[in-house]
Amino acid sequence: MPVTEALVTRNAVYSAEVLSRGGLAAKGAQKVAVVACMDSRVDVFAVLGLAPGEAHVIRNAGGLVTEDTIRSLTISQRLLGTEEILLIHHTDCGMLSFTDEELCRTLEEETGARPTWAPGSFTDLADSVRQSVTRIKASPFVPRADAVRGFILDLATGRLEEVDAAEA
Repeated sequence: MPVTEALVTRNAVYSAEVLSRGGLAAKGAQKVAVVACMDSRVDVFAVLGLAPGEAHVIRNAGGLVTEDTIRSLTISQRLLGTEEILLIHHTDCGMLSFTDEELCRTLEEETGARPTWAPGSFTDLADSVRQSVTRIKASPFVPRADAVRGFILDLATGRLEEVDAAEA
C-alpha cells in the first residue's frame, strides 16, 4: 500500500491548511451541486474555479444521473440548501469505449454472475448529458430541477461547452 501511505502522509499538509481557515462549511457556499465523471483528468474545482466548501460534487463513471445520483441531489437540495445543478461530461470518456452488453458479458464470464446494475455506456456525449438533465427534471425528489445545466468539458482545451437540453 505504498501509494495509500504517501497520500495519507500528504494529508498532513491539507489538514494544516484547513485548520488555518477554521475548517470547512458543510453546506456548499455557492449553493450548487455538480455531477461529473470520476475520470482523474477532470478536476471539478479547477475547471469551475471553486474552492473546497463551495459546492457539492457528485462523481461516478461517466457523470451519469443514476438512482444514487438522484439520492445525493435530493439530500443536497432538500437538506443542505443547494439551488442549482451542473452536469459535466467530457471528451475522450472511457464510457464511450464499450457497450453495456460487452461489459456485462465479460463480467458474467469471469465471475459467473451478471451485474444487477447497468454500466451506462453511451455513444454520444451531448445525448448522454440531455438524458441526465431529463432524469433530474423528471424526479419528484429534486425540488429545484428548473436550474439544471449540462456541459461537455473538452480535455484538450479545458473549455466547457453547454449542451442545449432542448435539442433532440
